[in-house]
Amino acid sequence: MRVVLQRSKEASVTVTGEVIGKIESGLVLLVGVTHNDTEDDAIYLADKIVNLRIFEDEQGKMNHSLLDAGGQILSVSQFTLYGDCRKGRRPNFMEAAKPDQAIDLYNFFNEQLRQKGVEVQTGEFGAMMDVQLVNDGPVTLILDSI
Repeated sequence: MRVVLQRSKEASVTVTGEVIGKIESGLVLLVGVTHNDTEDDAIYLADKIVNLRIFEDEQGKMNHSLLDAGGQILSVSQFTLYGDCRKGRRPNFMEAAKPDQAIDLYNFFNEQLRQKGVEVQTGEFGAMMDVQLVNDGPVTLILDSI
């Protein structure tokens, strides 16, 4: 699994003109699944993400986790994270998992985040989505489960 994580002051996802997910402060996660990902990958990343010390403490140092900060998560499925652009001018998406495999693991990942006590809003798997965010910092990290 691959996650692009962005610390956010606010974020939302809209599908066909309707806001379906919205958070105040926390993290926006763009989540990609590849063929050989398992529930272990989702468990690992969920634990890593909620415990990463990327929120500022009273001295302005990144010392607090999402759990410490009481933040929320907006999780958006993003198969294009596995786009291979090394050859030609058109990305190859062969490394992205097929939708029936990816949706189950994506939902499992979001449930793991919720079980850790975090409010999780989501986009709509497979839909064309408009994602808006105010990036805080900016802080952007790329996490892989391998």
